[in-house]
Amino acid sequence: TKPRGLRGRRGFCFLNAFALDQTSKAAIASPASTVRADHVKMQIAQPHKILLNMNIVILAAGQGKRMHSNLPKVLHPIAGKALAQHVIDTARLLTPEKLIVVYGHGGEVVRSTLAADDILWAEQAQQLGTGHAVAQAVSQLGNAAQTLVLYGDVPLTTLGALKRLLQAGKDGLSILTVDLANPSGYGRMVRDAAGNIVRIVEEKDATPEEKAIREVNTGIMAIPTARLAEWLGKLKNNNSQGEYYLTDIVALAVAEGMPVRSAQPEGEWEVLGVNSKVQLAELERQHQRN
Repeated sequence: TKPRGLRGRRGFCFLNAFALDQTSKAAIASPASTVRADHVKMQIAQPHKILLNMNIVILAAGQGKRMHSNLPKVLHPIAGKALAQHVIDTARLLTPEKLIVVYGHGGEVVRSTLAADDILWAEQAQQLGTGHAVAQAVSQLGNAAQTLVLYGDVPLTTLGALKRLLQAGKDGLSILTVDLANPSGYGRMVRDAAGNIVRIVEEKDATPEEKAIREVNTGIMAIPTARLAEWLGKLKNNNSQGEYYLTDIVALAVAEGMPVRSAQPEGEWEVLGVNSKVQLAELERQHQRN
């Protein structure tokens, strides 16, 4: 079972080191990368001219026990800057209506290190899952059409990938996904015969057919703000971890007939997260390459 956070239920975990140099070329060439009606993998012409209206929520409450450090995980540096600061800097390029950081472990240290006039703060006193984390920020959301959910320990996601995601979800919900040669341990994107996303299934709950799916969830989503609070209120924690998972809103959106689409990053490295100092070092090398 993959660890919590950017792994398992939230979505994408740190890839094996051998895959880092492959980027997305191998993934795109894989049998799983078939043409999908909902799938957005295009370059946006003159992206600075496209108006995107969104809130951004950055989840940064995790403890990161396997970092074996008193420093909160999201404050560990790559390229001389905290993981979460990389995420915040990219988020600012989208000029969100509201920029909210959900903090928890290491509370005041996280706030003082990342403090800025444009950041709003929401405390997650108990870490009860990604759905619970986003719920802490709901009361501060603006009226923007979309709410983009990012993760404070996933520092390399590019502006281009996020714009493609927002464009994909402009009339519904969108999910950043990636195709892996070895998807073992990750949440799979289940689609119907027409290629439409139906739900996300965790590996422990997947059938043999579902385990063969190579498209996995990264956890990064663009969600219609008007529906977010109600969906979060419907989440259940009847799972092995006793947590409220943000990914469960996908099935709720599908049940309402709302379009659920996907977009993909240009490279797998864009959605790598950190669970250990070894992975932190790998991300440092990847940052230098890109």
